[in-house]
Amino acid sequence: MNAVKLTKREAEIAELLAWGATKKDVANRLFVSERTVENHTRNIYEKTGVTKINELSAWWFCTTFNISFDLSPLKRSAIATCLLLLVLFQMVMNGESIIRASRSARTTRTTRVARRRSEIEDATFYMNI
Repeated sequence: MNAVKLTKREAEIAELLAWGATKKDVANRLFVSERTVENHTRNIYEKTGVTKINELSAWWFCTTFNISFDLSPLKRSAIATCLLLLVLFQMVMNGESIIRASRSARTTRTTRVARRRSEIEDATFYMNI
């Protein structure tokens, strides 16, 4: 594994991107422009040899936690499962909802129509008084 030397700012940006922050979020958090984050990201990609944000995340986690890049698929799957369980456990402990209920467009439209009818009936009632 080749040692990659990132500057302090590139390391900060790589970490934030690895944890899922958008470039805009990184810019706001570090008080720099989005263009500056894009330039640093481009330099990070060149130094590490990655081409996508997912690859950057994998590279960052592997180098930070000393995980070998040459693991067998079975070992990689086991590590990924452990990390997934860790994240799910943390989400449950923080009370975050993993499954989100969504309403269909038809239900939403029906609700809006019912509200409008109710508002019209209320307005008519008050006009007749």
